[in-house]
Amino acid sequence: MIPENLEAVEVFGAYNNRLKHLKKIFNINFNYENRILLIESDHESDLDSTYNIISELIEILNENHLPDWSQFLYIISRYNSNDLTIKKGALNSMKDIINTTIKGVKIVAKTEGQSKYIKDLQENEIVFSIGPAGTGKTYLAVAMAVDFLKSGKVQKIILTRPAVEAGEKLGFLPGDLQDKVDPYLRPLYDSLTDFLGLEKLDFYREKGVIEVVPLAYMRGRTLNNAFIILDEAQNTTYQQMKMFLTRIGFDSKVVVTGDITQIDLEKKKDSGLLTVTKFLKNIKGIKFSYLNNSDVVRNPLVKKIISAYEKYENNLE
Repeated sequence: MIPENLEAVEVFGAYNNRLKHLKKIFNINFNYENRILLIESDHESDLDSTYNIISELIEILNENHLPDWSQFLYIISRYNSNDLTIKKGALNSMKDIINTTIKGVKIVAKTEGQSKYIKDLQENEIVFSIGPAGTGKTYLAVAMAVDFLKSGKVQKIILTRPAVEAGEKLGFLPGDLQDKVDPYLRPLYDSLTDFLGLEKLDFYREKGVIEVVPLAYMRGRTLNNAFIILDEAQNTTYQQMKMFLTRIGFDSKVVVTGDITQIDLEKKKDSGLLTVTKFLKNIKGIKFSYLNNSDVVRNPLVKKIISAYEKYENNLE
């Protein structure tokens, strides 16, 4: 039964695209009449999975949250893989809006892992977010940083990355500092632009309210009342990570993001991110938040590509 307060299109999707997608995955058929959706199947497991997926969609819609396609796929993936460790209806905890882009897109957690990550950000001073590409580690951190700035919880945002991706040293690159670091920091600018727009972002940068700088330029500073994000932290050295973490001052929030399967350092064991996982876990106020392939919210092919790479690399070891 589709509740009276919901339109069928909200549940079924535009042109019934959600129902069509479910039919591709499960051996089922649908009949809909007088607000009653009949699910037919000769396979009890497919029938149960489809019923639970539709029920969860309705539950989320009743909380005035419209799941996007990636959230819909995430719900399916849980039942399709028999991963029912998440309590039914747990996705309702993802309805809280973290921020809204200048285009009006509401940013919410799209997976259970992301929901836990956001809770970790809210409850801890320092959060290490570790997981593969496409899991929203940095984007969600930027969304929360902008929210903290706008609400007056911090006075500035600092975003930084180690500039090692191209195997070059900043001192030998042409141009001034901004020219040198822009290629490395462009993804961070793009995320900020989503929430602030170019004009406001430029204004904040000119006033020093927002800084986007390479990690090497953090030395010797103490960072008070700031939301600080260290991105691509798997490429920090032991000394760089130590330097960064000891820059933190009062009333600051720190997020360190990275993918320990994508270390570009000559010796992977030298990764500062990899090292701190061994001795910082039991300190109050510090939280390690792990995301995995089930939290990838890009093109579904990305999840398959990541899994294929992991399988291949594990076979090499």
